Amino acid sequence: MNFDLDLDDLVMTTALADIHDAKILIVDDNQANVALLEALLDEADYENIYSTTDPFKVMSMFKEQQFDLILLDIRMPGKSGIEILHDLRPAVSDNFLPVIVLTAQTDEETRRQALEAGAKDFITKPFSDWEVLLRIRNTLQTRLYYTRQILRADLLENEILERTKEIRDTQFEIVQRLGVAGELRDNETGAHVKRMSHMCGFLAKKRKLGNDYAQHLLYASTMHDVGKIGIPDSILLKTGKLSGAEWMVMRQHPQIGAKIIGKQNSKLIALAREVALYHHEKWNGSGYPHGVSGDEIPISAQIAAVSDVFDALTSDRPYKPAWTIEAAAEEIAAGAGTHFEPSTVEIFMDNLDTIAEIKRSFVDGDDYLAI
Repeated sequence: MNFDLDLDDLVMTTALADIHDAKILIVDDNQANVALLEALLDEADYENIYSTTDPFKVMSMFKEQQFDLILLDIRMPGKSGIEILHDLRPAVSDNFLPVIVLTAQTDEETRRQALEAGAKDFITKPFSDWEVLLRIRNTLQTRLYYTRQILRADLLENEILERTKEIRDTQFEIVQRLGVAGELRDNETGAHVKRMSHMCGFLAKKRKLGNDYAQHLLYASTMHDVGKIGIPDSILLKTGKLSGAEWMVMRQHPQIGAKIIGKQNSKLIALAREVALYHHEKWNGSGYPHGVSGDEIPISAQIAAVSDVFDALTSDRPYKPAWTIEAAAEEIAAGAGTHFEPSTVEIFMDNLDTIAEIKRSFVDGDDYLAI
């Protein structure tokens, strides 16, 4: 696919197809001048010609028709062409509206005022037919070029946004599947990944971190335990209590996860690495692998810690039955300021009904490989 050629074709068919299709407004208090210009333009095959002898109607007509060119007299009773140019300026501040001034005044001050107010060209009365038509043609060609460039820029921007979305969606898909792969090492379903990640996304919104951050955290947090891929089955799948040596190996999974994810400029990947590395740290510094405390723990990991522990407590494991939601919530509340960041716990408790609904939405045993 030749994108440049396709885009050019689309611009050509979507933009003003021909200068003869342009909407032209004639503004002159002298009806004879208006009639002369209308006849001239009609003979030259211009198809959309509008006119008025009332300068006070110009703005309402412009708002309704969005003209491509205005032929504007300067000296009119009640309201001058200079005043109309000033009125038009806010309405066309982000656009290129050609205005050709029609005037019998040739003094420098009038020309300066008109140009400062936004006029693009002058036609001096009395005028020659050939001059009027050439100036109109040249001005409309500039307008047409501008319109096509703006349309081309809009189409390119939309194309870039679409391609960017495709890349981001692909990243989300890969991250989620890696997260499920890590979880399947010691859990027969991906339900924990889904529950925990949706809790993270919800709590991020409630902490007013923004929708974009919350969406990225929803996906990034699925990789929190991807480091379990590097833990031997004899330790990871052991049903009994781990020995001291075995526990030391298990505690390496955050660092293994961070190594698997790697350091990338991608916001999503950076956030996933952050969660994987820090989600077992505790607010009072007694966690692992680095023993950091307080705000040294990234916000993403503060949120992930609450979500991960709550879902683990309320899920069946080989070494324990599932706790009730109420008992697990009490445990989370008791850990505020020691295990967990206090404001996250407060938000969690204030929204326990929604958290419980997320818990019920993804049931162990269902297939969550197809994200």
